[in-house]
Amino acid sequence: MHNPYRTRATLTGLLTILIWSTLAILGVAIGDIPPIQVVAMAFTVVFTLTMAVWILRGERPWQHLKQPASAWALGVTGLFGYHLLYFLGIQNAPPADANLINYLWPVLIVLFSALLPARSEVGALRWFHITGAGLGFLGTALIVAGGTELSFNLDYTYGYAAALGAALLWASYSVLSRRFAHISTNAVGSFCGVTALLAWLTHFALEPTVWPTSTWSWFAVFAIGLGPVGSAFFLWDHAVKHGDLRVIGASAYAAPVLSTLLLVVFEFTAPTWTLALACALVAGGGMLAARDMIAGRS
Repeated sequence: MHNPYRTRATLTGLLTILIWSTLAILGVAIGDIPPIQVVAMAFTVVFTLTMAVWILRGERPWQHLKQPASAWALGVTGLFGYHLLYFLGIQNAPPADANLINYLWPVLIVLFSALLPARSEVGALRWFHITGAGLGFLGTALIVAGGTELSFNLDYTYGYAAALGAALLWASYSVLSRRFAHISTNAVGSFCGVTALLAWLTHFALEPTVWPTSTWSWFAVFAIGLGPVGSAFFLWDHAVKHGDLRVIGASAYAAPVLSTLLLVVFEFTAPTWTLALACALVAGGGMLAARDMIAGRS
């Protein structure tokens, strides 16, 4: 039976994926700032903006800190742990290899959704959900490889393990968030604050500090905090708690393809037939996974 609320939440997840697709173009604008420092700066921006919104609404910020320990553990581990493992992966293995391993997370969301209890209203995992996610992964593989020969050399086992850990962690965070559907999405703001603190500590321990050197670079940092690392996580929280995880997971493969398309539009890279094929695979996979929703049956 068609569930309008779940459909709207699922569409919120698709909006999140669209916002995430802007990360590559904004990353180009930032320049050579170390990656964990970028995470720290972006989460500082989103936490500061969230605090301002709470105060303007007349709320007491600390009321959003009163969450169960299990929710805190999931939220901070998901947001901070994923970014840390992802960057450890691409820094300790060929980036194309590590990126492809990391992009197992959408198909893992689809598969893990089958483990949720019936009361979560996710629905049965069908062949077209798995096939759609598989097509999306194939399209993403074409984009990530980008003509680069994937090595998968055992010398980079540490980097591969970190990338796989990132994929498993983000998929687990996304699916397990369903168990905290009763907790307000406002809690994400608190998780972002702790993530910012941990990211700064990790940055100072592992990286040199490089500040933006232009107004445009500072704007890009603010934009990342406002969008891909800001509003996107609030929208994602709502989507994975109330939307169709099978469709959201399969559709997430649109993010790297849309990112590449934006780079083409702004002339940072050239269009290729490989990109066109990747678009077709990801779009076809997403529509296949969303077959029931498109037909109004979910």
